[in-house]
Amino acid sequence: MKSITYIFSILSLLVVTSCDNEFEQINNNPNVPTAISPDLLLAGVLRNTINDQVNEAWGIGNIVVQHTAKIQFVNEDRYLWGERNGVWNSVYGNMRNVQNIINLATASQQNNYLGVALVLKSWLFSIATDTYGDIPYTDATKAKSDGVYAPKYDTQETVYNGILADLKRANEILGTGSESISGDILFGGGSGAIIKWRKLANSLRVRYLMRISNRRNVNTELQEILSDKAKFPIFESNADNAALVYQATAPNQWPLYGSRVGSFDEFRASKSLVDRLTALNDPRLPVFARPVERPSSAGRVEYTGIPNGLGDTPALNYNGGPQGVSRVGLSFACLVCSTPAPVPNVMRGLVMTYAELQFLLAEAREKGLITTGSAETYYLNGIRANFDFYKAIVPTEYGINVTPSPEYFTQAGVAYTGTQQEKLQKIGTQKWVALFFNGLEAWFDWRRTGIPTVTPGPDNLNNNRVPVRYPYPLNEQSLNGTNRTEAVTRQGTDDLNTPVWWDK
Repeated sequence: MKSITYIFSILSLLVVTSCDNEFEQINNNPNVPTAISPDLLLAGVLRNTINDQVNEAWGIGNIVVQHTAKIQFVNEDRYLWGERNGVWNSVYGNMRNVQNIINLATASQQNNYLGVALVLKSWLFSIATDTYGDIPYTDATKAKSDGVYAPKYDTQETVYNGILADLKRANEILGTGSESISGDILFGGGSGAIIKWRKLANSLRVRYLMRISNRRNVNTELQEILSDKAKFPIFESNADNAALVYQATAPNQWPLYGSRVGSFDEFRASKSLVDRLTALNDPRLPVFARPVERPSSAGRVEYTGIPNGLGDTPALNYNGGPQGVSRVGLSFACLVCSTPAPVPNVMRGLVMTYAELQFLLAEAREKGLITTGSAETYYLNGIRANFDFYKAIVPTEYGINVTPSPEYFTQAGVAYTGTQQEKLQKIGTQKWVALFFNGLEAWFDWRRTGIPTVTPGPDNLNNNRVPVRYPYPLNEQSLNGTNRTEAVTRQGTDDLNTPVWWDK
């Protein structure tokens, strides 16, 4: 009996030893990497964040600044927004991988990847703070590294100081690394992308300096950028646009291309947009809107926008119903939104464009914040750049001529004449047109300038006030309640109508 027990013990030991010797090999999945490089993270961050920009423009950005309006399910248009967590989730979800790129690039001294990551960090946090105000910034993304699971909220002024410092540093270190950038689906990667990332860093600096210009003197910083373009390169043409080019085949097509036609057609061209472009005989109107299906007389080509902020019944019945209201243009449309189907990759995912930069510089020069260049030249450059942008991407089969006539620039509504306020109004209105489908940027800019006029619709549910921020996500109350409460006490009531720091 003892012999049998002894033999059994030996066999058991052999089995255990055998299993132990192979444990690591058996449990090591060769298809799941334990380490990753910056290029593999970069492509995903760019795709996710830019697509999120497009979707936020569609759902709220275009609506709140009255580029588009709704004919059904009109809550967004009436400012009954409820909880909107898309920006928060996008920024903080993607910032984990941006921080991973920063950590990897820092550890391996890859300054080119580090510079790119600092630009993306700045852009993402700018979206978050412009949307919500005070946000977790200094403590953000420190859960894994430092065990910070309840990050404090920094003031918006602190966030902006960090954004501007990171963009300046990015410009300085880009090009000082030996590594070639891969995974760069925005600018194509390689050595040629470095100058484009530097131009984006400095152009974004101009955007954000202008954003805070009502709260802080930014003249010196703006002039520094404009005075030394070798040291601080900025966008010089549409070739420098930070605009993601989509693919003709799934899954990297225009994000709205796969939308249901019913969902897409809830959104129509706004009366504000159609009327303003019609008054200027603006050839971009057919890019943004389609002719109504039931014109006032047979054979007429008519564009009719719907007023923003109508209730469900008046919105659905406006001008005789949906066939009397212009749909959003084919360049932005979904697969089943027209016959024949729209081209799947006409439009771009926009981060920032040369046209926007020129309008910012026109405003800065008109206000005397910079001394370089001519406000009129910057202004006209911005208009022409936006026309040229659409001329280059709108397919010839759409039959749209986006070339403005010479008279376009001399008419009273466009010519750079009048008082300073009238000139600023023209700059702001043209920039508003150029920011169509650029995330929430048109809303951010309108909140700062008040240009153009945005009037709440007749059936709005916000006491005739246009919203100026998103409330914080509700789960912050339970997950990070103390820090959120501190931010609300400092900033003001957590609702749609409390302005952020730069807007006060």
